[in-house]
Amino acid sequence: MDKVRALNFFLATVDSGSFAAAAKKFATDPSTVSKAVQRLESNLGIQLFQRSTRRLQLTWAGQSYAVTARRVLEELQGCEERLKQENEEPAGLLRINSPISYGRRYIRPLLTEFRRLYPKIDIEIQFNDAYVDMIAEGFDISIRSGVLQDSSLVARQLSPIDFLICGSDEYLSKHGRPDSEEALLEHAWIRFRFKQTGKLFPLLLQSDQGLIHRDTRADFVVDDSDSMAELCAQGLGITQIPHFIARDWLHDNRICVLFPPLRHPDMGVYLYYPKREFLPRKVRVFIDFLIQATEQSGEGPRHLWTEKLI
Repeated sequence: MDKVRALNFFLATVDSGSFAAAAKKFATDPSTVSKAVQRLESNLGIQLFQRSTRRLQLTWAGQSYAVTARRVLEELQGCEERLKQENEEPAGLLRINSPISYGRRYIRPLLTEFRRLYPKIDIEIQFNDAYVDMIAEGFDISIRSGVLQDSSLVARQLSPIDFLICGSDEYLSKHGRPDSEEALLEHAWIRFRFKQTGKLFPLLLQSDQGLIHRDTRADFVVDDSDSMAELCAQGLGITQIPHFIARDWLHDNRICVLFPPLRHPDMGVYLYYPKREFLPRKVRVFIDFLIQATEQSGEGPRHLWTEKLI
């Protein structure tokens, strides 16, 4: 431990420029720091500092030694933190941010089991469809749906997004089942409007050139996806909704799928967390738990339960 202490004294002197400033950082006296550095020099047989009455200046050897010493101490500290984390039971407050619909359907039902497995982890979860700066607002994990964001965060894809054109038996019995794109456009539509931009989400259709955007009627316009499914189930029109909204409504037979699912190549559901060499155990165990639970529900980074629909 004397060598580690001496290296810390040496690097503190390098960073602060004096033995006195380094001593103040460690609540000791300058002579203790100076003697520790001298012992390093004696063991090495090399001078690390050029000394004068006014200043200390690193020698070339001192510069090289400082780089290596800093790396060694950082690796040692990282190893100690990792070993401590592996030896400790996950605990503390875990703050999660999630889209409203996805969070309520996919995250909230998992919390009872997660709490049973990790009783010392307290959870604060915010359901919010607006963009959130998770670093500034202190979130450990953020779950977002849409296009992968280029950011300083780590992103793990939970699943792609499939869009499903749906209607209810009540609506279809009154207005007929559309069998073509043109017939589809003639029906009453329930559309989604983005709160941030005020724009309507377009109808996605498959063409020979791939996925295309089409405009259609807007008989009912809402700003949350759950309402789209609710109005569709009430027989007010046809709608196109992402798979994570449609899942429970299809399971309960309140709506049905009219055409094969359309997978948007640039969109997915992602789990974001800060880039850290060693994640806190409370974060790491939730990430592993969520990925496993998602897979067990029939979803993964490259597949969805929707592939069995039609």
